[in-house]
Amino acid sequence: MPALTVALVDCNNCYVSCERAFDPSLEGRAVVVLSNNDGCVVARSNEAKALGIPMGEPAFKIRQLIDNGQVVALSSNYALYGDMSERVMSILAGFAPSHEVYSIDECFLDLSGLPGDLTAYCREIRETVRRWTGIPVSIGVGGTKTLAKIANRLAKKSPKTAGVLDLASHPEWLEAALRRTEVGDVWGIGRQWSGLCHVNGIRTAWDLAQAEDGWVKKTMGAVGLRTVLELRGIPVHDLETEPADRQTCCCSRSFGEAVADRDHVHDALVTFTARAAEKIRRDAMVAGALQVFIMTDRFRRDDPQYSNSSTIQMAWPTAETPVLLEAALRGLGRIWRDGYRYRKAGIILLDLLRPEDVPRDLFSPSPAPQSALMQVVDAVNGRFGRGAVAFGLRPRSAPWQMRQEKRTPGYTTDWDSIPVARL
Repeated sequence: MPALTVALVDCNNCYVSCERAFDPSLEGRAVVVLSNNDGCVVARSNEAKALGIPMGEPAFKIRQLIDNGQVVALSSNYALYGDMSERVMSILAGFAPSHEVYSIDECFLDLSGLPGDLTAYCREIRETVRRWTGIPVSIGVGGTKTLAKIANRLAKKSPKTAGVLDLASHPEWLEAALRRTEVGDVWGIGRQWSGLCHVNGIRTAWDLAQAEDGWVKKTMGAVGLRTVLELRGIPVHDLETEPADRQTCCCSRSFGEAVADRDHVHDALVTFTARAAEKIRRDAMVAGALQVFIMTDRFRRDDPQYSNSSTIQMAWPTAETPVLLEAALRGLGRIWRDGYRYRKAGIILLDLLRPEDVPRDLFSPSPAPQSALMQVVDAVNGRFGRGAVAFGLRPRSAPWQMRQEKRTPGYTTDWDSIPVARL
């Protein structure tokens, strides 16, 4: 067994699985989850994939399948998905000495040095997650993170693996696994590199692993060479058990319908700014600058088009919502133009730092991620739900609010939506 043994645990069709966990009637049916404003497909069940529905398919193109009952379409419920993800990750953390949460539905586990049959151990992980959360997962094990990714993909696609494939304990399976993996499906190989590989006769992960180092470095750079080394079983990417601090924080939405009224865009930006400020306070960070942007619908070619942005440098890095709101609305005043129908707006908090890392001089105020007022606001919203205390009026029927006509209840995040079991 290699010195490093890493498992990648991936939630199968994560968003759909979260919905099925609370609505068993969706099992066995073609289900899709739609993006903000119910615009396009962002998650599909295996049954929906079998119907040929691609990722990103606009909802209007599958309207007939939805209307005749062949496909169940649901609005995205990110509060539910995020909470279910945290539950899954907390379970996985108990099965390994260290782990890395890679995304909302993926987690790397360090299984190095664990005794016994890893396949049996991973089956126990899989069964525990399913029993405690209702979420099915697939697990791939390899001597590097890249090989674990490949093992996971094959575990998900091959029924005979029963959801678990251990390439670390079975190096004799490695060549076959790499030969069955298209080069474009290798972690870190994008569309451009995939095209270059095909031109040079490299079509599978095995072909890439056998490529000359000099050619790889010249063609794909140091990043590509690191991928090749990982395919050869040489660990390059360590587990990142402590997530890196974010550099920016963006909060934006496409509006439910295009709006020309400045007050509506104003209200949307107030909401987005307050949300972004709440996020960076939660991470104990402050922002040194703020960018605000607005844009029309580029797909409506019959409408006049306009987009613009403005960046405001803060006098002192801050996470105070009122201060950031003042900056955001000042930026809106700089870029607003009458006579356009705006379809999207947002704000980006820039130059994020920990308060203790903010450069100071003799006249700098003492940096802090939040004041007493912000602590109270966050505490109230945490207890009674987001928006219990808000800055400014936010009519729920405002035209900029997202369309979410098919969103399921917040089963795990809203007291009023907790499922009730009856005999």
